[in-house]
Order: sequence, then structure tokens, then C-alpha cells
Amino acid sequence: MKKILFAILSLSLLSCAVEGLESSIGDNFDDPNNTTSFTEALPLNNGNYWTYDVVGQTETRDSLYIFGDETVGSHSYKKFKNRNNIATGFYCSSLNNNNVRKEAGKLLLTGSLSVLQGITLPAGVDLSVTDFIIFNESATNGEILSEKTGTFQQTISNIPISIEYRLRAIGGENFASFTSPNNDVYPNVKSTKIVLSLKITSTQTIAGFPVTLTILPQQDVVVSTQYLSKNIGIVYTKTNTNFTLDATIAAQIGLPVTNSQEQEEFLDTYSVN
Repeated sequence: MKKILFAILSLSLLSCAVEGLESSIGDNFDDPNNTTSFTEALPLNNGNYWTYDVVGQTETRDSLYIFGDETVGSHSYKKFKNRNNIATGFYCSSLNNNNVRKEAGKLLLTGSLSVLQGITLPAGVDLSVTDFIIFNESATNGEILSEKTGTFQQTISNIPISIEYRLRAIGGENFASFTSPNNDVYPNVKSTKIVLSLKITSTQTIAGFPVTLTILPQQDVVVSTQYLSKNIGIVYTKTNTNFTLDATIAAQIGLPVTNSQEQEEFLDTYSVN
């Protein structure tokens, strides 16, 4: 159950793809000539790469690059990969082995956000997405751009557990100039958010009557904010993971009562064309 909960709390999945995400698709959504000021926020050309210093419980380094082209259905995408297929940061993990395409000022992600290195999720968790909007240049602050929900059940130590999850991409703020916490300055930046909410309950029979116990009230357990600079891509990501469980039931199923972590990803080097 530890692996299940921490895997869910680490996702991102979307993450990499990332933080405020988009909404509706217009009639000219497929028009390649429909370009606006932020269309090149994430340059999608083969060979482009970005490296990040990841600061959290440990300090690591991620390398993300565009591997090549891939066709899914009727659309052509760019395939993202991490060096040696390993990533430690939320953003780079979110894009690893996934496909991104660009249309009308939006970036759309197709792939699976349910796979992180060394973690196996239960079959009931389905965080695969198709054209999940991870960025929209015209999104307003707080606008829900994409959303996916689901429910699955597990039995742990003879205790039936029901987990509800909600994955959202949300539009963020605009900055004429943005200074990251390491004092690097970038022009023309827009933020986006990825938020993962969880609710965990257990229905048990007590004195002959079914009783639903709340293990984890509805909580935003992962909030990841990405900052995109025009013609560069993601320049900074901050991801917070927080949850508080019912102490009695947490002890029964072997989970910590609370958890709070913060991770930052700083752009170091990049090459885009």
C-alpha cells in the first residue's frame, strides 16, 4: 500500500507535462498556420534537449530530449525521452516516453503518466491520457484545461479500500519577466499547474451495519507548477506533495499519518532549434 500511495502522490504525471492546462478545441484547431505569441513556448524539434538540476530530499540531475516522431491515430507527435530512461524530477518523469503535439497555442500530451521508475501501480489506476492539454497560451488563471477521474478498490490486511482520484491541468499566471529561486531571469513566462486529488475510504461492517470510514479526505495531494518561457520551454518546476490520513486506520494498514515533500527543478542547459 505504501508503494501504491506514494506512486500516486508522485505522478505526474503530469506533472511533466507540467501545470496549468487547457480547455476547448476550436474549429481551426488543426490549422498549422494558427500561430500566436506563445506557440513556440515549447519548441518541438528533433534533437532539442534540456537538462535540469533537481532539488528535493536528494539532489540529482535530469536530461530530457526529443527522440523523434511518432504517429498515434491520425496525429503526429514528438516523442520525449530521458537519458538512460531515468528521471527523478516530476516534470521530466511526466514527459518520459510520452508524446506531445502542438496545435493552436496548445500543447497536448498522449501517453501514460502511471509509470515511474521502480514503482508498480495497481491495475485499477488508469492515468493514461490522450491529447491531455498540458499548456494553453490563452488560458486564464485557474481555468481547468483538462481533467481525468477514476476509482479503484484494493484489499489491504483484510481491509477493503476505495481510492478516488482526480487529475487536473489548470491555467496559471503570465509574467513579462520571471526570476526563478536560483536567480535566473527569463522573459515572457506563463505558468501552468498539474493537480492530483485523492480520496480514500473503507466500508466495513460494524455491529451488523455497513459503515464508511474516511482514511484520506478529499485532498490535493500533489500540486506541481511549471513555468514556460517562450522559445525555451520549461525553465522551473515546483512540486509539493502533502497528505494527512486518519491516524487509527493508517496504523492498521501501515501508512504514515502525514507526509510533506517539496521538489524543485531548475533549468541548467538547453539546446533548441
